[in-house]
Amino acid sequence: MATHDTAAPPTKEGGAAPGRPPADPTGAERRRARLSRRWQRDMRWSPYAFVSPFFLLFLAFGLFPLLYTGWASLHQVEMTAPTDMEWVGLRNYTRIFDDEFFWNAAKNTLTIGIISTVPQLLMAMGLAHILNYKLRASTFYRVAMLAPYATSIAAASLVFVLLFGRDYGMINWALDFVGLGPVDWQSDKWPSQFAVSTIVIWRWTGYNALIYLAAMQAIPQDLYESAALDGASRWKQFIHVTLPSLRPTILFTVVVSTIGATQVFGEPLLFDANKGASGGSEHQFQTLGLYLYEQGWVNQHLGRASAIAWTMFLILIVVGIVNYVISRRLRASS
Repeated sequence: MATHDTAAPPTKEGGAAPGRPPADPTGAERRRARLSRRWQRDMRWSPYAFVSPFFLLFLAFGLFPLLYTGWASLHQVEMTAPTDMEWVGLRNYTRIFDDEFFWNAAKNTLTIGIISTVPQLLMAMGLAHILNYKLRASTFYRVAMLAPYATSIAAASLVFVLLFGRDYGMINWALDFVGLGPVDWQSDKWPSQFAVSTIVIWRWTGYNALIYLAAMQAIPQDLYESAALDGASRWKQFIHVTLPSLRPTILFTVVVSTIGATQVFGEPLLFDANKGASGGSEHQFQTLGLYLYEQGWVNQHLGRASAIAWTMFLILIVVGIVNYVISRRLRASS
Protein backbone atom coordinates (compact mmCIF):
# COMPACT_ATOMS: atom_id res chain seq x y z
CA MET A 1 0.00 0.00 0.00
CA ALA A 2 1.48 3.29 -1.05
CA THR A 3 2.05 5.98 1.55
CA HIS A 4 1.71 9.78 0.99
CA ASP A 5 4.12 12.24 2.48
CA THR A 6 2.66 15.36 4.18
CA ALA A 7 3.49 18.76 2.70
CA ALA A 8 6.52 20.39 4.16
CA PRO A 9 6.01 23.64 6.03
CA PRO A 10 7.03 26.75 4.14
CA THR A 11 10.46 28.09 4.81
CA LYS A 12 11.74 31.64 4.83
CA GLU A 13 13.22 31.08 1.37
CA GLY A 14 9.88 29.86 0.04
CA GLY A 15 8.23 26.49 -0.06
CA ALA A 16 6.04 24.12 -1.86
CA ALA A 17 2.82 25.72 -0.49
CA PRO A 18 2.03 29.14 1.04
CA GLY A 19 1.35 29.16 4.74
CA ARG A 20 -0.80 31.40 7.02
CA PRO A 21 0.45 35.03 7.10
CA PRO A 22 2.31 35.88 10.26
CA ALA A 23 0.61 37.83 13.02
CA ASP A 24 0.99 41.60 12.99
CA PRO A 25 3.99 42.12 15.22
CA THR A 26 3.83 45.97 15.11
CA GLY A 27 0.11 46.44 15.98
CA ALA A 28 -0.70 48.36 12.76
CA GLU A 29 -4.28 47.16 12.81
CA ARG A 30 -4.75 48.36 16.36
CA ARG A 31 -3.24 51.73 15.50
CA ARG A 32 -5.55 52.08 12.52
CA ALA A 33 -8.53 51.25 14.72
CA ARG A 34 -7.48 53.86 17.29
CA LEU A 35 -6.96 56.46 14.56
CA SER A 36 -10.38 55.64 13.15
CA ARG A 37 -12.03 56.14 16.54
CA ARG A 38 -10.07 59.35 17.09
CA TRP A 39 -11.12 60.63 13.67
CA GLN A 40 -14.76 59.92 14.47
CA ARG A 41 -14.51 61.76 17.78
CA ASP A 42 -12.76 64.64 16.05
CA MET A 43 -15.48 64.91 13.39
CA ARG A 44 -18.16 64.83 16.07
CA TRP A 45 -16.76 67.27 18.64
CA SER A 46 -14.52 69.64 16.64
CA PRO A 47 -17.39 71.89 15.45
CA TYR A 48 -18.42 72.43 19.07
CA ALA A 49 -14.84 73.28 19.99
CA PHE A 50 -14.62 75.81 17.15
CA VAL A 51 -17.77 77.67 18.21
CA SER A 52 -17.16 77.38 21.95
CA PRO A 53 -15.06 80.61 22.23
CA PHE A 54 -18.06 82.67 21.13
CA PHE A 55 -20.37 81.06 23.67
CA LEU A 56 -17.80 81.35 26.44
CA LEU A 57 -17.31 85.05 25.72
CA PHE A 58 -21.06 85.54 25.45
CA LEU A 59 -21.62 83.85 28.81
CA ALA A 60 -18.88 85.92 30.45
CA PHE A 61 -19.57 89.33 28.90
CA GLY A 62 -23.17 89.03 27.72
CA LEU A 63 -25.43 86.71 29.65
CA PHE A 64 -23.83 87.06 33.08
CA PRO A 65 -23.87 90.91 33.07
CA LEU A 66 -27.47 90.83 31.84
CA LEU A 67 -28.60 88.52 34.66
CA TYR A 68 -26.53 90.34 37.27
CA THR A 69 -27.97 93.68 36.14
CA GLY A 70 -31.48 92.28 36.46
CA TRP A 71 -30.70 91.04 39.96
CA ALA A 72 -29.11 94.37 40.95
CA SER A 73 -32.16 96.29 39.67
CA LEU A 74 -34.19 94.67 42.45
CA HIS A 75 -31.80 95.92 45.15
CA GLN A 76 -30.56 99.18 46.53
CA VAL A 77 -26.84 99.07 45.87
CA GLU A 78 -24.22 101.77 45.43
CA MET A 79 -21.19 101.73 43.19
CA THR A 80 -18.94 102.34 46.19
CA ALA A 81 -20.12 99.08 47.84
CA PRO A 82 -21.38 96.76 45.10
CA THR A 83 -21.56 93.74 47.42
CA ASP A 84 -23.87 95.41 49.95
CA MET A 85 -27.32 94.81 48.51
CA GLU A 86 -30.64 95.62 50.14
CA TRP A 87 -33.75 94.04 48.63
CA VAL A 88 -36.24 96.68 47.44
CA GLY A 89 -38.24 94.74 44.84
CA LEU A 90 -39.64 96.92 42.07
CA ARG A 91 -39.05 100.22 43.86
CA ASN A 92 -36.25 101.19 41.48
CA TYR A 93 -38.62 100.79 38.53
CA THR A 94 -41.47 102.74 40.11
CA ARG A 95 -39.04 105.44 41.16
CA ILE A 96 -37.76 105.71 37.60
CA PHE A 97 -41.23 106.16 36.14
CA ASP A 98 -41.89 108.94 38.65
CA ASP A 99 -38.65 110.70 37.70
CA GLU A 100 -39.15 113.64 35.35
CA PHE A 101 -35.55 113.37 34.16
CA PHE A 102 -36.22 109.86 32.88
CA TRP A 103 -39.18 111.02 30.82
CA ASN A 104 -37.18 113.99 29.58
CA ALA A 105 -34.42 111.60 28.45
CA ALA A 106 -37.00 109.33 26.82
CA LYS A 107 -38.51 112.25 24.90
CA ASN A 108 -35.07 113.45 23.81
CA THR A 109 -34.18 109.94 22.67
CA LEU A 110 -37.40 109.77 20.63
CA THR A 111 -36.94 113.15 18.96
CA ILE A 112 -33.25 112.64 18.24
CA GLY A 113 -34.08 109.19 16.86
CA ILE A 114 -36.71 110.59 14.51
CA ILE A 115 -34.57 113.54 13.40
CA SER A 116 -31.60 111.29 12.69
CA THR A 117 -33.29 108.15 11.34
CA VAL A 118 -35.74 109.54 8.79
CA PRO A 119 -33.31 111.78 6.84
CA GLN A 120 -30.58 109.19 7.20
CA LEU A 121 -32.56 106.40 5.54
CA LEU A 122 -33.95 108.70 2.83
CA MET A 123 -30.46 109.93 1.94
CA ALA A 124 -29.13 106.36 2.04
CA MET A 125 -31.85 105.24 -0.37
CA GLY A 126 -31.04 108.06 -2.78
CA LEU A 127 -27.31 107.42 -2.69
CA ALA A 128 -27.80 103.69 -3.20
CA HIS A 129 -30.06 104.38 -6.18
CA ILE A 130 -27.36 106.58 -7.75
CA LEU A 131 -24.59 104.06 -7.07
CA ASN A 132 -26.70 101.31 -8.58
CA TYR A 133 -26.10 102.80 -12.02
CA LYS A 134 -22.87 102.16 -13.88
CA LEU A 135 -20.50 104.90 -12.83
CA ARG A 136 -16.81 105.43 -13.27
CA ALA A 137 -14.77 104.65 -10.15
CA SER A 138 -17.83 103.11 -8.50
CA THR A 139 -15.61 101.15 -6.11
CA PHE A 140 -14.06 104.39 -4.87
CA TYR A 141 -17.49 105.86 -4.12
CA ARG A 142 -18.58 102.75 -2.26
CA VAL A 143 -15.45 102.80 -0.10
CA ALA A 144 -15.96 106.51 0.53
CA MET A 145 -19.50 105.78 1.70
CA LEU A 146 -18.13 103.48 4.38
CA ALA A 147 -15.43 105.89 5.57
CA PRO A 148 -17.66 107.78 8.08
CA TYR A 149 -18.71 104.49 9.65
CA ALA A 150 -15.07 103.52 10.13
CA THR A 151 -14.25 106.88 11.73
CA SER A 152 -14.04 107.05 15.50
CA ILE A 153 -17.08 108.50 17.27
CA ALA A 154 -14.82 110.69 19.40
CA ALA A 155 -13.02 112.17 16.40
CA ALA A 156 -16.25 112.80 14.46
CA SER A 157 -18.01 114.35 17.47
CA LEU A 158 -15.12 116.70 18.21
CA VAL A 159 -15.10 117.89 14.61
CA PHE A 160 -18.84 118.58 14.72
CA VAL A 161 -18.40 120.43 18.02
CA LEU A 162 -16.05 122.80 16.20
CA LEU A 163 -18.45 123.13 13.27
CA PHE A 164 -21.38 124.00 15.56
CA GLY A 165 -19.42 126.35 17.78
CA ARG A 166 -21.35 129.43 18.86
CA ASP A 167 -18.66 132.06 18.33
CA TYR A 168 -16.25 130.59 15.78
CA GLY A 169 -18.14 127.68 14.26
CA MET A 170 -18.35 127.32 10.50
CA ILE A 171 -22.12 126.71 10.59
CA ASN A 172 -22.78 130.06 12.30
CA TRP A 173 -20.34 131.72 9.92
CA ALA A 174 -22.37 130.40 6.97
CA LEU A 175 -25.63 131.53 8.60
CA ASP A 176 -24.17 134.99 9.17
CA PHE A 177 -22.97 135.08 5.56
CA VAL A 178 -26.53 134.61 4.26
CA GLY A 179 -27.93 137.18 6.68
CA LEU A 180 -29.18 134.94 9.49
CA GLY A 181 -28.22 135.36 13.10
CA PRO A 182 -25.95 132.95 14.98
CA VAL A 183 -27.48 130.00 16.81
CA ASP A 184 -26.40 128.69 20.20
CA TRP A 185 -26.24 125.04 19.13
CA GLN A 186 -25.35 123.67 22.56
CA SER A 187 -27.67 125.64 24.84
CA ASP A 188 -30.97 125.65 22.95
CA LYS A 189 -33.07 122.49 22.92
CA TRP A 190 -33.98 121.94 19.28
CA PRO A 191 -30.73 123.23 17.75
CA SER A 192 -28.72 121.00 20.09
CA GLN A 193 -30.80 117.94 19.21
CA PHE A 194 -30.48 118.76 15.52
CA ALA A 195 -26.70 119.09 15.89
CA VAL A 196 -26.42 115.74 17.68
CA SER A 197 -28.60 114.15 15.00
CA THR A 198 -26.32 115.41 12.24
CA ILE A 199 -23.44 113.44 13.78
CA VAL A 200 -25.54 110.29 13.67
CA ILE A 201 -26.69 111.02 10.12
CA TRP A 202 -23.15 111.63 8.89
CA ARG A 203 -21.85 108.43 10.47
CA TRP A 204 -24.54 105.94 9.44
CA THR A 205 -25.87 107.14 6.09
CA GLY A 206 -23.15 105.46 4.04
CA TYR A 207 -23.50 102.21 5.96
CA ASN A 208 -27.22 101.99 5.20
CA ALA A 209 -26.61 103.08 1.61
CA LEU A 210 -24.38 100.05 1.05
CA ILE A 211 -27.07 97.78 2.53
CA TYR A 212 -29.65 99.23 0.15
CA LEU A 213 -27.20 98.95 -2.75
CA ALA A 214 -26.62 95.26 -2.09
CA ALA A 215 -30.39 94.68 -1.99
CA MET A 216 -30.89 96.64 -5.23
CA GLN A 217 -28.29 94.59 -7.06
CA ALA A 218 -30.17 91.44 -6.09
CA ILE A 219 -33.33 92.60 -7.88
CA PRO A 220 -33.75 90.72 -11.21
CA GLN A 221 -33.12 92.93 -14.24
CA ASP A 222 -36.06 91.32 -16.01
CA LEU A 223 -38.41 93.37 -13.86
CA TYR A 224 -36.82 96.63 -15.01
CA GLU A 225 -36.81 95.51 -18.63
CA SER A 226 -40.50 94.59 -18.47
CA ALA A 227 -41.33 97.94 -16.87
CA ALA A 228 -39.32 99.77 -19.54
CA LEU A 229 -41.18 97.92 -22.29
CA ASP A 230 -44.45 99.02 -20.70
CA GLY A 231 -43.27 102.63 -20.96
CA ALA A 232 -42.40 103.21 -17.31
CA SER A 233 -39.90 105.98 -16.62
CA ARG A 234 -36.98 105.53 -14.26
CA TRP A 235 -38.92 107.24 -11.48
CA LYS A 236 -41.89 104.89 -11.94
CA GLN A 237 -39.50 101.93 -12.06
CA PHE A 238 -38.07 103.08 -8.74
CA ILE A 239 -41.54 103.46 -7.19
CA HIS A 240 -43.17 100.31 -8.56
CA VAL A 241 -40.19 97.93 -8.85
CA THR A 242 -37.35 98.98 -6.55
CA LEU A 243 -39.26 100.01 -3.43
CA PRO A 244 -41.57 96.95 -3.30
CA SER A 245 -38.55 94.68 -3.69
CA LEU A 246 -36.73 96.51 -0.88
CA ARG A 247 -39.49 96.29 1.72
CA PRO A 248 -37.75 93.63 3.88
CA THR A 249 -34.46 95.54 3.68
CA ILE A 250 -36.14 98.84 4.53
CA LEU A 251 -37.81 97.21 7.52
CA PHE A 252 -34.46 95.81 8.65
CA THR A 253 -32.72 99.20 8.45
CA VAL A 254 -35.59 100.90 10.27
CA VAL A 255 -35.39 98.41 13.14
CA VAL A 256 -31.60 98.57 13.37
CA SER A 257 -31.65 102.37 13.25
CA THR A 258 -34.32 102.45 15.95
CA ILE A 259 -32.21 100.23 18.18
CA GLY A 260 -29.18 102.40 17.52
CA ALA A 261 -31.15 105.57 18.29
CA THR A 262 -32.30 104.08 21.60
CA GLN A 263 -28.67 103.43 22.54
CA VAL A 264 -27.20 106.78 21.41
CA PHE A 265 -24.50 107.68 23.91
CA GLY A 266 -21.16 108.83 22.51
CA GLU A 267 -22.44 111.64 20.30
CA PRO A 268 -24.38 113.62 22.98
CA LEU A 269 -21.73 112.91 25.60
CA LEU A 270 -18.93 114.43 23.52
CA PHE A 271 -21.12 117.22 22.15
CA ASP A 272 -21.64 118.63 25.65
CA ALA A 273 -19.29 121.54 26.29
CA ASN A 274 -18.70 120.34 29.86
CA LYS A 275 -18.21 116.71 28.70
CA GLY A 276 -20.71 115.60 31.34
CA ALA A 277 -23.59 113.15 31.33
CA SER A 278 -26.30 115.75 31.92
CA GLY A 279 -26.81 116.41 28.20
CA GLY A 280 -26.49 120.17 28.44
CA SER A 281 -27.09 122.67 31.21
CA GLU A 282 -30.84 121.93 31.22
CA HIS A 283 -30.73 118.29 30.06
CA GLN A 284 -31.91 119.47 26.65
CA PHE A 285 -30.22 116.64 24.72
CA GLN A 286 -29.77 114.01 27.42
CA THR A 287 -30.67 110.59 26.04
CA LEU A 288 -31.51 107.37 27.89
CA GLY A 289 -27.93 106.21 27.48
CA LEU A 290 -26.63 109.40 29.12
CA TYR A 291 -29.25 109.15 31.87
CA LEU A 292 -28.14 105.57 32.57
CA TYR A 293 -24.50 106.67 32.69
CA GLU A 294 -25.32 109.60 34.98
CA GLN A 295 -27.19 107.44 37.47
CA GLY A 296 -24.62 104.65 37.51
CA TRP A 297 -21.24 106.36 37.21
CA VAL A 298 -21.87 109.94 38.32
CA ASN A 299 -24.47 109.49 41.06
CA GLN A 300 -23.21 105.92 41.73
CA HIS A 301 -26.71 104.46 42.11
CA LEU A 302 -26.01 101.02 40.66
CA GLY A 303 -29.45 99.60 41.42
CA ARG A 304 -31.29 102.48 39.75
CA ALA A 305 -28.96 102.38 36.74
CA SER A 306 -29.60 98.64 36.40
CA ALA A 307 -33.34 99.28 36.36
CA ILE A 308 -32.84 101.86 33.58
CA ALA A 309 -30.78 99.36 31.60
CA TRP A 310 -33.49 96.71 31.88
CA THR A 311 -36.15 99.25 30.91
CA MET A 312 -34.17 100.02 27.74
CA PHE A 313 -33.81 96.28 27.14
CA LEU A 314 -37.59 95.80 27.39
CA ILE A 315 -38.11 98.68 24.95
CA LEU A 316 -35.85 96.92 22.45
CA ILE A 317 -37.79 93.69 22.94
CA VAL A 318 -41.00 95.55 22.07
CA VAL A 319 -39.30 96.93 18.96
CA GLY A 320 -38.28 93.39 17.99
CA ILE A 321 -41.83 92.09 18.46
CA VAL A 322 -43.23 94.89 16.29
CA ASN A 323 -40.62 94.07 13.65
CA TYR A 324 -41.64 90.40 13.73
CA VAL A 325 -45.34 91.20 13.35
CA ILE A 326 -44.79 93.64 10.49
CA SER A 327 -42.42 91.30 8.66
CA ARG A 328 -44.95 88.46 8.90
CA ARG A 329 -47.66 90.65 7.45
CA LEU A 330 -45.37 91.77 4.66
CA ARG A 331 -44.53 88.17 3.78
CA ALA A 332 -48.21 87.24 3.87
CA SER A 333 -49.18 90.15 1.61
CA SER A 334 -46.41 89.36 -0.89
